[in-house]
Amino acid sequence: MSTAPYQLLDDGFAPPACDLLVIGCGNILRGDDAVGPVLVRELMARGCPDGVRVVDGGTAGMDVAFGMRGASRVVIVDAATTGSAAGTLFRVPAAELAELPPLTGLHTHNFRWDHALSFADWLLGPEKPSDITVFLIEAASFEPGAPLTQDVAAGMESVLAIVEKEFFPKTSSTVEITEQGYLHLPAALAAAHFPADATLMNYEEHRLELMPLHAASHGGWVLKQRNAAGDRSLLVIEALGFVPLAGEFPARWDEQRGALIVEVADGGTGGHHDGDPRVGSLGGVGDRDRAPGSRPSSALGLADTAGGATASGRGASDRDSSSPAEGGSA
Repeated sequence: MSTAPYQLLDDGFAPPACDLLVIGCGNILRGDDAVGPVLVRELMARGCPDGVRVVDGGTAGMDVAFGMRGASRVVIVDAATTGSAAGTLFRVPAAELAELPPLTGLHTHNFRWDHALSFADWLLGPEKPSDITVFLIEAASFEPGAPLTQDVAAGMESVLAIVEKEFFPKTSSTVEITEQGYLHLPAALAAAHFPADATLMNYEEHRLELMPLHAASHGGWVLKQRNAAGDRSLLVIEALGFVPLAGEFPARWDEQRGALIVEVADGGTGGHHDGDPRVGSLGGVGDRDRAPGSRPSSALGLADTAGGATASGRGASDRDSSSPAEGGSA
């Protein structure tokens, strides 16, 4: 009885299982043909949530097929030459590809993403992922050593947005606010929505909004790394003015507002409640320092009240209330 190819792969060195595998195909040295590998490098730079694995498939299509082992879903990105306008994006669910190219007569110089899918059918058999999507971006130039053209780079950004929104595993739906006034953000949640580790804050009606900035140089408040896992810490006194509750609170991403919404009303898990004598004013911005009805509803409104809080999220009073564990490295 013959042994199927996928049975021969059980050598004890299978790649780790993952929810999503993103594979970038193409030649990094040939202009727009590098769009797949460049996209993979960009994902690595921005950070991926747990359960996401990225592979620079380069021009080694056979490695692409091997890399699919253990993946629940696969996204393949490559350049295309269909004659369409540069940067045109094609989305092709692999299940809709009725005919894949034959494997006969192949060699490493003509092995494309569609050959990789055909090879994976033969190699992995029933272990091949059933959920595979291919994104093709129309190329404009294959000049050796040239960077991506503007249209292709824009197409790549569109693919990145789709992958992060539709394919990334769902991130944590809760965040923690400490009694010291810090908001702790899980690494996956920060990577999904705050790649520059910078944000604007607004607080009103028991809702704290965190709006990501594209670069820390734009100002705002900095999300500081607080541990080796990449979790972030953000001092929210500037927005809240006080900490009415401490504990875990529901958080959701609002696509329309482009902001992370943290509901800081009653009901934080394990937190203090309004009227609890243990809840005090923090960071020198207590209620007694304000006239009735003058509570700041935004970070800008608080800046004058706090007396010198800076755009980096730390004022003079913060130095007394922060601890080394909270103020991790930037």
